Amino acid sequence: MAMMDKTRNILEGFMEGSFKWALSRRTSFDDEFEELSRSPSGRRKWIPELSQMANVIVGRCSQILDVSMDELQRNFESEASDGIKHTSNYSRNLLEYCCFRALVLMTQVIGHLADPKFRRLTFDMMLAWEASSTATPPSPRVGKDGTVGLDAFLRIAPAVPIIADVITCSNIFDVLANPNTGQLSFHVYEKYLGGLDRAIKKMKSQTESSHLSYVRSERGERILEVDGTLTTQPVLEHVGISTWPGRLTLTDHALYFEALKVVTYDKAKVYDLANDLKQLVRPELTGPWGSRLFDKAVMYKSISLSEPVIMEFPELTGHSRRDYWLALIQEIMLAHRFIRKFKMEGIDKEEALSKAALGILRLQAIHDTFSSVSVRNEALLMFNLSDKLPGGDLILEAVAAMIVSKSLARTNRTRSGPGMYSISSLAILSNLGAAHQSGSDEKLLVGDIVVGQMTNLEKVVRESRDNYKMVEQAQATVDGVKVDGIDTNLAVMLELLYPLIEIGKKLMCLAQWEDSLKSLIFCSLFSYIIFRGWLGYLFAGLLLFMAVFMLLTKFCNQGRPIDEVKVLAPPPMNAMEQLLAVQNAISQVEEFVQDGNIILLKLRALLFAISSQATDKAILILILVAISLALFPGKLLLLMIFLELFTRYSPLRRSSTERWTRRLREWWFSVPAAPVVLEKNKDDKKKR
Repeated sequence: MAMMDKTRNILEGFMEGSFKWALSRRTSFDDEFEELSRSPSGRRKWIPELSQMANVIVGRCSQILDVSMDELQRNFESEASDGIKHTSNYSRNLLEYCCFRALVLMTQVIGHLADPKFRRLTFDMMLAWEASSTATPPSPRVGKDGTVGLDAFLRIAPAVPIIADVITCSNIFDVLANPNTGQLSFHVYEKYLGGLDRAIKKMKSQTESSHLSYVRSERGERILEVDGTLTTQPVLEHVGISTWPGRLTLTDHALYFEALKVVTYDKAKVYDLANDLKQLVRPELTGPWGSRLFDKAVMYKSISLSEPVIMEFPELTGHSRRDYWLALIQEIMLAHRFIRKFKMEGIDKEEALSKAALGILRLQAIHDTFSSVSVRNEALLMFNLSDKLPGGDLILEAVAAMIVSKSLARTNRTRSGPGMYSISSLAILSNLGAAHQSGSDEKLLVGDIVVGQMTNLEKVVRESRDNYKMVEQAQATVDGVKVDGIDTNLAVMLELLYPLIEIGKKLMCLAQWEDSLKSLIFCSLFSYIIFRGWLGYLFAGLLLFMAVFMLLTKFCNQGRPIDEVKVLAPPPMNAMEQLLAVQNAISQVEEFVQDGNIILLKLRALLFAISSQATDKAILILILVAISLALFPGKLLLLMIFLELFTRYSPLRRSSTERWTRRLREWWFSVPAAPVVLEKNKDDKKKR
């Protein structure tokens, strides 16, 4: 620890001095490039493969690392693989190498996020990344009005985990960028980093305070959010018929609610989010006397509670306050589910929780700095977004593999791959003063970004986002075809089922023997197929026919608009007619349920032999069926069943079928129903 502190002090002193020149803001890159090109000692201070902006950034990185630009280039060529060195992106890969090495060193300084020079340098790195080669067209002079695009932000920002992570990076850029140009300005970027710095300091002060320290100390919990204080609107806790105002606190392990007394708070109730208690968290409606009127609450349910707990977040309009808290609670709950799934312990568990904490800090910074911007909270939280994206399980597997690789790198004292110079989320929190650091082993120089290539996590995230775009397009079509009204939806359903209805009518005509010749041909052909055991081939042929039909349709209709389903709209109904239609539908459903209950009660009566005469016949039928199943092969039984069902209404069997149907109906009506007794529910809950 003494050696670590000494190294940190030397590093901070060096960077404080070097930043005065290396990170000073310029009105353009030209003056700095001219100064960089002067070489009194004759030593080269520029790289011909790099553009003017890239040379300036590499020069700054060399000053921070106290390494010459020549040596940086030699180190890159000795460490990088041939595929990275000998590509058309040589200049960009070299720039990434220098930037990532410098960022690792810079992020080891406590409070680096508050330094305006650090903010300017990271933004200039993005600017240089977009025009890193001499082959790229000359960029305009870069000053306060310089802007960067999505690709540059995706490469540089995740190298500092507090700024962004690979999974939510593009969503963060969408929030920060100008919606008209799709570009990010330094002014907005600086405001965002300022909000991050305030969020970090807020979390640090709350965690180090005495607030709930008597319950947080055992697991070393960090306080992530507090609401319902004396200066804000209280949070209302609903349990049964009782309601209590109070203060709600979220840590990285649990929820704590403190009911408000006259001048103080009651002892905190703990709602655990870490252990596997089958927790369920979802939006909920609340209102006076148990009514469901206001959509402003969150329900928490687990096997440790006798009844669900509802947390209400009152506000005048909307439910943004509730949505914000719902996203935070779900993020912590999903993070612990991720930890349990991959059996993480120790430093791996802390790394996963740190990723969730950093996501919450980024969301808080955006809410604090850009309050007028509409934000989807779950889109900016890593575990929430992974839970909703297609292939999110693959994303989490890649995250788990990356965390494990950091553990292996710490154990072996080696980097897991060439060019990986990112720092861990836990180390970032430590260097910002928001987490405890136990030693130099926590500095894991293996992260989410690799020089010159995409990590497995980046590949999975990109594929998932491409799939999500298709899902969004498909969902847009679904939302576009939704119609209102029971009669209209029923008309659409009947139109869509028209081919199947027509096929069913044709089969019924054949079964009714309305055309004896067609029915005889169909019966003979199908009986032969069953007898020869070709039924499986028949279904396989039908599936193959459908596949060929879809394939031909795909090639024939390329570039053509899809044919719309034309539905004859039913006559419009007024409010009274709609009410009567709903009442009629409910009556029909009730009648259907009653008939189903009667069938079940009669079967119960047969099973327990309530009527001996009806039971005797049922026993005889069951014995005959059992003997048939035991003696005859399945193919023959299937043929007999088909002939029995299909030839019932043939000219030869029609009269006997009607007679046996009448006898069966009379026997069924003679079966009594089992008795039913309705008991009133005894409410043992104590009234509050």
